[in-house]
Amino acid sequence: MAEKLARLGLFTDVDLLLHLPLRYEDETRLTAIRDVLPGVPAQFEVEVVSSEIAYRPRRQLVARVKDASGAMVMRFLNFYPSQQKALAAGARLRVFGELRGGFFGDEMIHPRFRVIRGDEPLPDRLTPIYPTTAGLSQGVLRKLIQHALDQADLADTLPEPIRRRLAMADFGASLRFLHQPPPDVSLADIEARHHPAWRRIAFDELLAQQLSLRRAYTARRARGAPMLKAAGRLTQKLLASLPFKLTGAQQRVWHEIANDLAQPHPMARLLQGDVGSGKTVVAALAMLQAVEAGHQAALMAPTEILAEQHYRKLSAWLAPLGIDVAWFAASVKKKQRDEWRAKVSRGETPLAVGTHALIEAGIEFERLGLTIVDEQHRFGVQQRLALKKKGQSAHQLTMSATPIPRTLAMSYYADLDVSVLDELPPGRTPVVTKLVDEARRDQVIARVHDACRAGRQAYWVCPLIEESEALQLKTAEETYARLTAELPDIKVGLVHGRLKADEKAAVMAAFVRGDMQVLVATTVIEVGVDVSNASLMVIEHAERFGLAQLHQLRGRVGRGAHDSACILLYARPLGENARARLKAIYENTDGFEIARLDLHLRGPGEFIGSRQSGVPLLRFADLEDTRLVEEARTVAEELLRDQPQAADAHLGRWLAGREELLKA
Repeated sequence: MAEKLARLGLFTDVDLLLHLPLRYEDETRLTAIRDVLPGVPAQFEVEVVSSEIAYRPRRQLVARVKDASGAMVMRFLNFYPSQQKALAAGARLRVFGELRGGFFGDEMIHPRFRVIRGDEPLPDRLTPIYPTTAGLSQGVLRKLIQHALDQADLADTLPEPIRRRLAMADFGASLRFLHQPPPDVSLADIEARHHPAWRRIAFDELLAQQLSLRRAYTARRARGAPMLKAAGRLTQKLLASLPFKLTGAQQRVWHEIANDLAQPHPMARLLQGDVGSGKTVVAALAMLQAVEAGHQAALMAPTEILAEQHYRKLSAWLAPLGIDVAWFAASVKKKQRDEWRAKVSRGETPLAVGTHALIEAGIEFERLGLTIVDEQHRFGVQQRLALKKKGQSAHQLTMSATPIPRTLAMSYYADLDVSVLDELPPGRTPVVTKLVDEARRDQVIARVHDACRAGRQAYWVCPLIEESEALQLKTAEETYARLTAELPDIKVGLVHGRLKADEKAAVMAAFVRGDMQVLVATTVIEVGVDVSNASLMVIEHAERFGLAQLHQLRGRVGRGAHDSACILLYARPLGENARARLKAIYENTDGFEIARLDLHLRGPGEFIGSRQSGVPLLRFADLEDTRLVEEARTVAEELLRDQPQAADAHLGRWLAGREELLKA
């Protein structure tokens, strides 16, 4: 039993109390057979007229039953001998299910039933239906939860003045109501979670999350960190050498980060900005401040293509300032890697850029003062921590080109300070988005040919490498072969995740140089590729991609002065979700609005990606309820400041034994 409960995350009485119903069934009233509405669940009291095992079209148990108003059939395609025995002629039953029209008249398939003897009163509460697992029946779960309700201390952890101010229902009353609602409640309201009892539970869950993350934030600020103060000599030199001026947003964010680095406690800041908003130069300025203050800095990116892009940009900007950058990735030869490892460990090379290779054993820093994680949601908790541990109490900057909706930032990222680059650099041309049925593929190939003949370059992105009959997707290799055959005067290249690192690097370098006009690729080019001459992006089977992915891929073009377009090739039939994604990407170019729609379509669990391995997901709260999130945040700060004991009690109820997960 304990093993089955553990599968549901149920270990204590409190866990059982917070294991709330998915839906409810109304067994408090009886319906006559003649009065039932097709497809509407109802309860009947009937007598068995006859039952038999039928063998056509397959073995099944068929029972004919009646009440004073009419008759119907109960049909069981899978059944036990005990059920057959219970359905003996003359037996009285209480039956719950949906009546549907069948070949032999009205029938119920696999209804729930039990034999009744004598006058059994009807329940006076709706019947809860709980999330469960194989081998754990609703009846057993109900008994366990009822026992927990009888034993538990349901005292309110929310101080009474705050509860009254927010007009929140009592916690104990809310919990009892949700487990045992009275029959006169609106089932639609309670199942849609519009009832005040649900609002109270959602608020308490958000409050627990906020309390834990704000405590983590406070604990971090109490720890010591190197004060990376600098006169700004190196940063001023870099700014003077750049062929562009910082946007207002970049200047604002840079000052926020510079101020954090000069503090005696570790920075933990999330820098988010839309595709092409200029995060790399802000990261470069932060790294220079660390160097000028006598420390080292490391930048980790999730893919070799993105990491190499950072390495090349930083090297080009910083080499004239006399600053070396080490490069760690799978494609780096062992001799070169060992040389850089030695220089970094001695402190001779102040900056390091790399993929996961940066966190391997053997790579040590003499004085690591700043770690930067790009596309942080693509890394797991342990990977981010491994980089952090390379420097004790180092400052940390995480970056994301997937804008995070405000409510998500307020809830899941409450332990971080957040900076937003909400302004694109001048000169970025708007990208025109087109939806094209794959039946018009020939026209798209002609468009690619025209763009390349005009001196531009194009990407053609495919979702899979090998053919999958089940998904019937066009593959990168198949597309590469077709484009090579149909565009004999155009140089076409292919890059995907299974190429060896040096092969991948060679293809990318040729495309960057302009030696190759069309790059057929999988989503390895999703982030980091910056080729200003590329003005056309074709995305094959766009209906298979996530909204954030489509936005990232579209951001690979429009980086120069030329008119740019993104063509989304889709295959019919389109599912409801795929249609909604394509509509959203077609109608919106603002990354924050796209992120909001993406959160709505996918829910927070999928949206935050790898971070979910470190954060218990919200089960009851709706992040689109901005007001509730803000109320929870305000109350969390109030309790931590004025009533820490109430905060302890609340966390004990909601996150006992799991609070550490939130702090990674």
